[in-house]
Formats: sequence, C-alpha cells, structure tokens
Amino acid sequence: MTTPAASSEQALLEAFVRLADTLVTDFDVIDLFQGLCTDCVDLLGADAAGLLISDQRGSLQVVSASTEQAHLVELFALQADQGPCLECFRTSTQVRSSDLDGDGRWPLFARRAVEEGFAAVHALPMRLRGETIGALNLFHRRPHAMQSSELGVGQALADVATIAILSDRSARERELLTEQLQSALTSRIVIEQAKGVVAERAGISVDEAFVILRGYARRTRTQLTGLARGVVDGSVPTDPLTGS
Repeated sequence: MTTPAASSEQALLEAFVRLADTLVTDFDVIDLFQGLCTDCVDLLGADAAGLLISDQRGSLQVVSASTEQAHLVELFALQADQGPCLECFRTSTQVRSSDLDGDGRWPLFARRAVEEGFAAVHALPMRLRGETIGALNLFHRRPHAMQSSELGVGQALADVATIAILSDRSARERELLTEQLQSALTSRIVIEQAKGVVAERAGISVDEAFVILRGYARRTRTQLTGLARGVVDGSVPTDPLTGS
C-alpha cells in the first residue's frame, strides 16, 4: 500500500524528471512555465502560483499563473511597481510575507492581493550564476509561513527551470533566451484568447477552460500554443475538447 509520504516523494521525483527532460529535448516553453506553477501548487500546498520573467529589454512580464486571480495580482504588481515579486527579482533573494494584511512594505500590492483572496505570498528568484531572469510567486489564501524545507523544494524547482530556459543549444544563450521569452509572450496572448473561446462555448470559467486545453494538448501530444491557435482561428473544433 502506497503511503501519503511515498506518493508525495513520487510526485516530486516526477516533477524534477519533467524539468530535467527539457535539458535534453525540445520543449514548449509555455508548458514549462505552466508546469512549474502547477507543480508548486500540487507539491507545496500553495493555493496559487504565478511566474514573472524578464523580456529582452529587462522588463518583467507575467508569463504564467495557475489561477485568474493570481494572474490579476501579478499584473497589478507590475503596474504599481511594488510587491514581493518585484523585490525578489531586484534583490535576487527570497522574499516572504506570511500575512499581507499586517505587512506595510507594499501597501498597494497587499490591498489588491487581499481583494483577490490572498493573505500570504512567498517569492522565489529565478536565477543562475548571478543572473536573475524572473520570480516565482506562491500565494496562500490564509496567513501562512512556509517551512524552510518547502521553500527549498520550490527554489530547487525554480532553479532547474531557470537552467532549462537558459540552456545553450547553439552557443547563442542570450539570443535563445530572447527568442524563447518573446515567443512565450506572444503565445500567451493566443492562449488567453483560446481560454475565452472555450469558456464561452462551454459555459465554464477561464480557469476550467485552461485545464481542458492543457489536458487535451497532453493527451494528443499537441503543443499547447498550436492547439490554442487552432481554437482561435476555428481550425480546431471545441466540441472534442469539452465533450459536447
């Protein structure tokens, strides 16, 4: 009989194997981003996760979030130019806030995060050898101080993902990073549009629509971006996705 601890260890191992696979094979960078957020929610008990990555100009962009609420909070942080995620990126250190309501460091961010239902945030840097390319943010709906062991696992996942993103496959590390991130930002728009199409036709939330899109892409071994583009331009019918 498999114990909960054994199941947790197996899930953690599978997460690292998926990340390691990106070091030796071509990968969908959007799926990498979303998988990192999903794994952190599943493995670390966070209620949501979001990921900010710097573009070719060094400006942070929201590239992934596990829920719409987390996505909105990340966007607001960029607009307000404050929050644990930005501080984490700028200092390349972990930033913790176990109770946003009583934390006066980022008043605008804290107010918006609480409005969206979050009470605690822990931000982990995406870094490699002195270069920081973004921040991974873990949200909790109740005041919560993550244990050092949990933050260690989250940081390890973020570090492996960073290595994958920065992996040099053709002696053009910087050019590869720029191309991948720009592609990710462009793909994000298409995926958001596809989520809206599926949500409207199936009468479900955009979060549920994304779960359907991602699950269908994995089952059919289709790149998520390509599937989303097909849904948007009408070349991929939505009935098989929603079971209608």
